[in-house]
Amino acid sequence: MNSKISELRKKAMALPLLPGVYIMHDKSGEIIYIGKAKALKNRVSQYFGSQNNHAEKVRRMVDNVDDFEYIITDSEFEALILECSLIKQHTPKYNILLKDDKGYSYIRISPGDWSKISYVLQKKDDGAEYIGPYKSSYYVKSAVEEANKIFMLPTCSRRFPQDFRKGRPCLNYHIKQCMAPCTGRVKLNDYKENLEQALDFLKGGSSNSIKQLTAQMEEAAANLEFERAARIRDKINAVKKMGDKQKVVANKVLDEDVIASFCDDGKTCFQIFRFEGGRLFDRESFIFDSGDSECETEEFILRYYTIRNDVPKNIALDKSFDGIDAVAEWLSQKRGSKVNVTVPQRGEQAQLVSMCRSNAAEALAQRKGATVREYGVLEELKELLGLEKLPEYIESYDISNLAGTENVAGMIVYKNGKPLKSAYRKFKIKGFQGQDDYASMAEVLTRRFEEYYKAENNEEGFGKLPDLILLDGGKGQVAAVKDVFAKMNINVPLFGMVKDDKHRTRAVTGEGGEITINSKRSVFTFLSKMQDEVHRFAIGYHHSRRSKSTFKSSLTNIEGVGEVRAKALLKHFRTIDNISNADLEELKNAPKMTRDCALSVYKYFHQNDTI
Repeated sequence: MNSKISELRKKAMALPLLPGVYIMHDKSGEIIYIGKAKALKNRVSQYFGSQNNHAEKVRRMVDNVDDFEYIITDSEFEALILECSLIKQHTPKYNILLKDDKGYSYIRISPGDWSKISYVLQKKDDGAEYIGPYKSSYYVKSAVEEANKIFMLPTCSRRFPQDFRKGRPCLNYHIKQCMAPCTGRVKLNDYKENLEQALDFLKGGSSNSIKQLTAQMEEAAANLEFERAARIRDKINAVKKMGDKQKVVANKVLDEDVIASFCDDGKTCFQIFRFEGGRLFDRESFIFDSGDSECETEEFILRYYTIRNDVPKNIALDKSFDGIDAVAEWLSQKRGSKVNVTVPQRGEQAQLVSMCRSNAAEALAQRKGATVREYGVLEELKELLGLEKLPEYIESYDISNLAGTENVAGMIVYKNGKPLKSAYRKFKIKGFQGQDDYASMAEVLTRRFEEYYKAENNEEGFGKLPDLILLDGGKGQVAAVKDVFAKMNINVPLFGMVKDDKHRTRAVTGEGGEITINSKRSVFTFLSKMQDEVHRFAIGYHHSRRSKSTFKSSLTNIEGVGEVRAKALLKHFRTIDNISNADLEELKNAPKMTRDCALSVYKYFHQNDTI
């Protein structure tokens, strides 16, 4: 922790309640963060108060602050302008810094008779034809993919006519997304016709393409070329279908950016949908360490439009912030006309913002190896149980025994909504004999968190503190483990999974009583699968222990064979059958065996034989 916190807080408390910019320096004097405030004293003093309410990124920044300076301005808007200028000049480590990596994109038509259409980021002197440049790589990529599908052009790496009849057509041919020139049965004239129609579609858009195709279809029909007319009709329908898809996205949006974010596990993803003339023409995604949630949206907008020259007339956000009016004024100045910054609450605009936020969540989920559906279940579970954070790392426990013998427990782990089998663990109950599920569960969790304290915060295995613990059982198991948590100073959300008389998960139980789960909700399926998995794992371990115990007990009936020798024999020969079929020499050479002991084992399995 920063040893100068108290000194810095004292300095911050002496700041005026005026708007301005504050500049944080580290020990070397380097600027590490620049921010603006409506009231400098209130804003800067927050950094040097309790660190518990700060995100990890902010805590790291505060730990590195050695001193700060400030500049008073006449208004919050002037502070915003100055902040943007200083950040652009100094690029501080802990500010949101976005790179302008949006180069131009091109549509490439490869040379030769059997040309292919693709999208590229650079124009080369390779004999190909290029259409462009375009500002939006997303638009170019989407348009090329649409054109290739509609007009059934190949996207594979095969070269024609060199690769005619050298292999079977791929899946695209069978799902009617490629005419498969690789078969050698496609006429060059037909291929060129499709290529020209695709280029007309890319150059003129769907409406012009439909007009041209309709004229071609009518001409073919007039010439009694009915098969060709039917093929063109199918292309027209495909173009219309693709156009309808895009119109559904935003049929009332003219010129607008939609911006939304999703935060989780110290990361924030901002997603931007850009609309022009009612069509989604571009989208961008940015992921970085989470900072101060109160000003993160404001800071992102400032950084984003600093590297973008085109500011739309309307900007829709998923959340508001204190400086929204000043930001709108800054954007209006940059655009040269009024910019409307809104946080829609209902209607199509609100749906677009929600869709944008879902895509931000999906981008974060993919980064962590999950899907947005799995994240959705975790969000639902978080809401159902009233958790403070998303339960990304869940441990679940179950006890298994037979009339109090071979008491064991299984622990399974779900990470990002999926089983993490490398983290599964088995426990043999050691503290007592007989059947007592409550005491067994208490012993297992005690041993688990003893290992946690030994690991010294190592984020692997038992060194990781779970976000949620689920027990197979009711309030008795929960109460027993709660006592363990109290003694060991463990603060992890704890619930039991309760089954009905048909062995299906019907509720979860905690300190506040049972929470019934609707069988139609996705969280019901999720918890049911988890309860079945932990039960399977615990029972599997129990069966394994019983089998080994049976093997050992049959061997320990032999004179001279105790637990140690029985275990050594099983390890060496693998099975009882192998031991029974071994000859005397093999038994004598086995680990921990003597001649007399080997003779006893041999006689035990060969009582009718003579030696």
